[in-house]
Amino acid sequence: MSAVPSLHTDRLILGGFHLEDAAELQQLAGAREIADTTLRIPHPYRLEHALAWIEQQNSPAAADEIANFAVRLLATGQLVGCVGLRDINVQQRQAELGFWIAVDCWGRGYAREAARAVLRFGFEMLDLNRICAHHMGRNPASGRVLQAIGMQREGVVRQRVQKWGVYEDVVLYAVLRDEWR
Repeated sequence: MSAVPSLHTDRLILGGFHLEDAAELQQLAGAREIADTTLRIPHPYRLEHALAWIEQQNSPAAADEIANFAVRLLATGQLVGCVGLRDINVQQRQAELGFWIAVDCWGRGYAREAARAVLRFGFEMLDLNRICAHHMGRNPASGRVLQAIGMQREGVVRQRVQKWGVYEDVVLYAVLRDEWR
């Protein structure tokens, strides 16, 4: 897969990240509330982090394994988050869904809307059979998003990850192609 395509929903445009997004990405992803429930976003999140991450997204080496989309408001083009697939395995036809939405945009349904679009992309364009996702047990809002897009809870992995020196339980979800239809 090359650069991520442009996906449209009723209120959002999902597309690639560009180097000129770095300052805004740094500001949004740099919120402690975002870093608190994600594993790969450090805190503080510096401009260098944002630039390096965008460059990685656009590298040919990453093209077959990740598809991260900038989530923008259709009306204004404002960046409001990120949603994507990682660990894309075309042989096994599976991937992992992940997302975050800017703190000041929580509660508006953007995560659900963007995640649905990426599920459709994964099943229709990448021909995946299974898409999984997980969230930290203390973040039930993410679990509600996953349930709302049709994912089923598969279980809890106790103390699966460590965040800021504390072991965290992780709740696993997945949806199969036949269930999504």
